[in-house]
Amino acid sequence: MSKDMYSVEQVADRLGLHVRTVRGYIRSGRLRAVRIGKQYRIAASDLDALTGQAPAATRAGGQAEVSSIVQLDGVDRAAADRLGTLMLASANTGHDQANPLRVQTVHDEQRQRMKIIILGDPASTAELLHLLDAVLHADNGLLNREVHDA
Repeated sequence: MSKDMYSVEQVADRLGLHVRTVRGYIRSGRLRAVRIGKQYRIAASDLDALTGQAPAATRAGGQAEVSSIVQLDGVDRAAADRLGTLMLASANTGHDQANPLRVQTVHDEQRQRMKIIILGDPASTAELLHLLDAVLHADNGLLNREVHDA
């Protein structure tokens, strides 16, 4: 087990997330952290648990798992909701229930930025990324939908 400890800022940088998002994960109990003085410290093993990575001893003879973070700029709230629903629905259908595909979406309204975090086996992750690519490059795709009044 690694004895490395990370600050909230280091974890945010490693995951490509905002510092407030990491603090939210800590407050909600999703990410374990130890408070030292006025700052949180996150153990490497707890960071691995958040990202779905198994400790090195477990990984040696186990299955491969992929951790992917996709960042999309210029995404409004409605498009983020539609895209998030599509990704979650796809992740929850047609995959091996023993090794579920995990998806987390985060939308930053102020920056009009969306992040999609995908954890799973290589084949399922690739399939979901291909779906995302198809949706993003479709002429009348999910992000380009306009509502017209009759």
